[in-house]
Amino acid sequence: MTDQHPHVVVIGGGYAGTLAANHLRLRPDMDITLVNPRAMFVERIRLHQLAAGTHTATVDYGTMLGEGIQLAVGTAERIDAADRKVVLDSGAVLDYDYLIYAVGSNASAPEFAYPVGEFEHAQRLRAALDELHPASPVTVVGGGLTGIETASELGEQGRRVTLVCGGVLGPSLADIGRRSVAKALARLGVEVLETATVTEVRPDAVVLGDGTVLPSAVTVWTAGFGVPVLAARSGLRTDTLGRLLTDETLTSVDDPHIVAAGDAAAPSGEPLRMSCQAAIPLGAQAANTVLSRLAGTEPVPLDQAFTGQCISLGRSYATVQLARRDDTPISVAIGGRFGAPIKEAVCKGTVWGIRREAAKPGWYRWLKGGKRPQQIAETADTAVTVS
Repeated sequence: MTDQHPHVVVIGGGYAGTLAANHLRLRPDMDITLVNPRAMFVERIRLHQLAAGTHTATVDYGTMLGEGIQLAVGTAERIDAADRKVVLDSGAVLDYDYLIYAVGSNASAPEFAYPVGEFEHAQRLRAALDELHPASPVTVVGGGLTGIETASELGEQGRRVTLVCGGVLGPSLADIGRRSVAKALARLGVEVLETATVTEVRPDAVVLGDGTVLPSAVTVWTAGFGVPVLAARSGLRTDTLGRLLTDETLTSVDDPHIVAAGDAAAPSGEPLRMSCQAAIPLGAQAANTVLSRLAGTEPVPLDQAFTGQCISLGRSYATVQLARRDDTPISVAIGGRFGAPIKEAVCKGTVWGIRREAAKPGWYRWLKGGKRPQQIAETADTAVTVS
């Protein structure tokens, strides 16, 4: 490896990592390796559709990655920052000049419950649902956006769905957005238990906080996301959830050759809301930081803004909650059938934008001027079921 022909390894082939790898091609004399556990790109914002059987939620990497980017299928087991190496689960070792840490987030669930936050989880849930009689009761636990979208998708298919929120329905929404979502859920026949909590999951039921035993042939768990432990296992400093601690240029506080993006990044200890809306601009900015350091120039501090949240409510309805640039929801929302094509355009647009960056590095632009008050970090920790 030399400064004239650097090698950058990107760990994680989701929205942030794939965009970052494509953006790095602004410098043509660079070797880029993208490490990902799967041989295909996963549209994570469609995993509830995969579970319901209305979408595959996958895209061929051949259409997503720019020319010359090498795809290494495998899982990073350890980062050796001192020697600048990444050890994969296969035993292969990748040397790097710079590393972009974009491992994303993951999901877990108690015994007898099905998470939906990862591709394999959604596949298992779909298989379980396929074996059910359509009239069998299904419980979705978690009132965030993933729970809402999953409950809606299944409710639209005529299933008996109960959504247990554990607090406020759609806590990241304004009242107007919450009312729009509640109206759609009622229309789809989804029973919403807003303040109820689940204290136990059984093979055929859930137990609520008041002792009520609710029959449940399949229980879907969307009540919380975490992040992979790779950074902590590698001796890098993280926040309490395990996100890599960085400065405002997304550079690790431990190593200037490691830059983070996406759900697993915690710039200045105040992470952005877990979402593809945050991940894609973070990927571009992480790539810019690497390009700046290679060029010997000062990286530009993080600067991005939010526009709102899009929640699919089955295939025919959606709610689009608008927000200030700092991600604070405002009292404006587009709901019902008018929202559905907007949500679908957003989903298609994420893939289209990454492909466009692959074809023309540097094409991608993002909204700037967003502030990052403490409440954004709090949202990322408490409303972790967002899409």
